[in-house]
Formats: sequence, structure tokens, C-alpha cells
Amino acid sequence: MHFNPRYNALPPRLYHHQQPVPLKGAKAGHFNQALADELQWSAEDQNAWVEICSGQKTFAEFTPLAMVYAGHQFGQWAGQLGDGRGLLIAQIVDKHGQTIDLHLKGAGSTPYSRMGDGRAVLRSTIREYLAGHALNSLGVASSNAVGFTSSEQGVQREKLELGAMMLRTSDCHIRLGHFEWINQYQGDQLPEFTQKCIEWHYPECLDAEQPILAFATKVIQRTAVMIAKWQLIGFAHGVMNTDNLNITGSTLDFGPYGFMERFRPNWINNHSDYQGRYTYQQQPSIGHWNLWQWLNNLVPLCPAGYDKEQWKDDLAQCLEHYEPTFLEHYKMGLAQKMGLPSFHKDSFDCAMAFLRILQSEQLDYTQSFIRLQNHAYEAIKDDCLDRRAFEIFLTQYESIRANQDTTELDTEMAQANPQYILRNHMAQKAIELAERNDFSEVERLFTLLSQPFSKQPELENAADLGPLPSDVPEVMVSCSS
Repeated sequence: MHFNPRYNALPPRLYHHQQPVPLKGAKAGHFNQALADELQWSAEDQNAWVEICSGQKTFAEFTPLAMVYAGHQFGQWAGQLGDGRGLLIAQIVDKHGQTIDLHLKGAGSTPYSRMGDGRAVLRSTIREYLAGHALNSLGVASSNAVGFTSSEQGVQREKLELGAMMLRTSDCHIRLGHFEWINQYQGDQLPEFTQKCIEWHYPECLDAEQPILAFATKVIQRTAVMIAKWQLIGFAHGVMNTDNLNITGSTLDFGPYGFMERFRPNWINNHSDYQGRYTYQQQPSIGHWNLWQWLNNLVPLCPAGYDKEQWKDDLAQCLEHYEPTFLEHYKMGLAQKMGLPSFHKDSFDCAMAFLRILQSEQLDYTQSFIRLQNHAYEAIKDDCLDRRAFEIFLTQYESIRANQDTTELDTEMAQANPQYILRNHMAQKAIELAERNDFSEVERLFTLLSQPFSKQPELENAADLGPLPSDVPEVMVSCSS
């Protein structure tokens, strides 16, 4: 590996150094060979992946650390938080020259664990491992993982479960909540910390007239793009606290996530979200709210000689980039999913009509777009109680496409609509087998989700292609992990 231990160079008040505490009886779960190659792991490192991914081996080039940060959780100020069960164990350079964090989850308690035990269970580890892989394969910026290990050690949650560890990778673990903690508790560190964030992640902003405003705008735009991509694939993060969004617009800390099946925009996929704050339909507005909270922490960075009220106004204007950036990417992406020209004045209205049909008829989000892509219009209509509404939509749809180059539109459509998503019941089956020391279903899903836009009849199961029957209870997911 090629190390770039830059976070260690920050003031020590921003983290706590400690070694991971391995679980008893660690054993191999799954290894992401392609990612290890991308990260320039040597043959020796790859041979030792179980030891690395279970906390038994660390690196002389980087002293493991737990980050401290704060956050707003479910809309309320939660005070100091931090890495309560994870450690940054390395920062390395990948094949493209980008610095990537290696973060070991389930590594034991830290000073920021509060009442937690610092552990992760096999159930949530598998869910995050497969989801990060799925999102990356779908073209959505996200954390990923080199591998995970199971163990013989029990961890108490609602019941006794198997402990596990996962070596997560991300381009950045600096969260909006880092700024909240520093501004609240170590305000003198804010200028240096912000400067480092710009140097590391947005160096192009250094040449701007006001680098901090340029930086804020970039963070806002990247976050808007990420959330637009979530909406397009039907992904619900489940717990969009300010400590769970990072500054590079890559998906992070999605515990009780869900990929939408039947199209229900108000679906609560996290059963701990009693008010429905983090439903699919709320994600764009929550992203805006989180960024507004974050911008408040940049107010103290007003440059010398700059009018403070003007500085506040300029920061607020940065947030004005959020909505148009989101809408641009969402409308463009939705047109591609529909096989409609993005420039046509009626394309978005037509797409909305299709989504209203999916919602009222409770049709599967992913497979309905595949049927549309395959021109299986009768199959969609046969699943509709209100057949007339679908016929009206289809008339408008075919009218818009009538004078277009449909070959190009259909090509874009195939590139925008996955054949497979990670449905909760798919992940649950893999978990249940893994808890009996059978990781074959993890391997099958990992392979299937590596190429989600390609039909793979030799690998797929019937259950991969649709939601559970309506008389079968949904898999419930909580924040417990």
C-alpha cells in the first residue's frame, strides 16, 4: 500500500489514538478482490486480508484513530458524537492517485462510544457491505468495503448476535458534524481544519476570490447530485443526520437503508424513524436542512475586513445552488430512465404521470422501468386497476418519442435502469445463511450486483426481481447495528 497519513497531522484534540480490539475467533466473510487491486494492495496485504479486516494487523505507517464530531440527529442537537465503534486505520493512495480512508467498523469502544459497546454485528455488516458495493456499481458515489470478517464472539443487541468487523473505504470520513463539533467546542481549530479540507478535497477552490465560499458551494452541489442519484435509483438512506453526511457528497453511514420496491414515497424504511423524517420523499429537503445547519458553522470564518452580515448573506447564497443542481440532475436522470428527450417541454410531466401510476397502483419501481424499457406496455397495464390512466400516459409517452431518435434514447435508458437492486429480503436471506457460516449467498449477491444493468439469468433468482407478496411481512430494519 502507498500511505498518505494526513489526518494524523491535524491537532490531536480532533481525534483519539488507539488500537482496534479484535473479536474472538475471527474468520473470513467476504473479500472484495477488485477493490483491493484498485487500492494497490500488495500480494502480502491481500494474503493477510482476514487479519487486517478483523483488527489483528495494523500498519506502522499510520496510527489508528477515532474521530470526534457532533451532529443534529432527527432534527435535534445531539452534542458530541464521534467514532464510537470505528477506527481510521490507514489513508492510502489508489491507482488514480486519490487518497482513500480505510475505516475499520466494529473495532471496539472508544472515548466517543457513549453507552455503546463499540462492536458491530454480522447482520448490519453484511447489509452495509452489500449496499456499498451495490451503490458503487450503480454509479452512486458511496463508501465501499475491502472485506468483512465474522467471529465466534457474541454481541448483545435485541438478541445475542455474532460479532463482525468490516474494513470500509471512503474518499472522505469528514462529516458535516465535524464542523459542528469544532465550532462548538474547539473554535480556534476551525480555520486550520477548514483550510485542510479545502486543500485535501477541493484544491481548485484555493484559487477562488473567496475559497471558503467556493468550498461551500462545491459541497452543496455535490450533496445535491448525490441525493438526486439516490432518488433516481429509489434509494432511501434512512438516517440522514448531519453526522452521516460527508463533505464530498459520497454516501456514508447508511444503516437502516432501503432500496424502494413498491413505489411508496412516504415509506419509512427505518422503523426507528417514528415521525417519518427520513423517508424517500423527504431526502431532498432534509439534505437542504442539513446543509443550512452546516453553513452556520462557517460564519466564524468571515475574512478580516469583510462585513459580517454580508458574509452571512454570501453563505446563504451558496445554498441557493442546491435546488437547481438537484433538479437539473434529477430531471435529466429521470428523462434517461424514461427513454425521453430531456429537452422536450413535456418530458418531466410525462415522467411524473408514470410515477403517479406506480404510486397509486403500488407497482415495483425498478421492474416497472425495465418493463417500460422493454416496451412491455401491456404487462404494466395488466397490473393497473385504473387502466385508463395508463392508456392516457402511454399516449403522451409515445407522442413525445414519435419524432425522436429512439435508438439513442433506448441506449440511454438501458444504462439508467438497473435489472437488479438489493432488496431487503435478498440481503436478509444472505444474512440468515451467513449466521450459519454459509457465505454463498453473499457471494452470489456480490457478483449479481457487480453488473446491475446486465441481465444475468444464470445468477438471478425469482425473488431478485420483485417485492415480497403483499401478504408477507416486510423485512424491518432499525438503527441497531
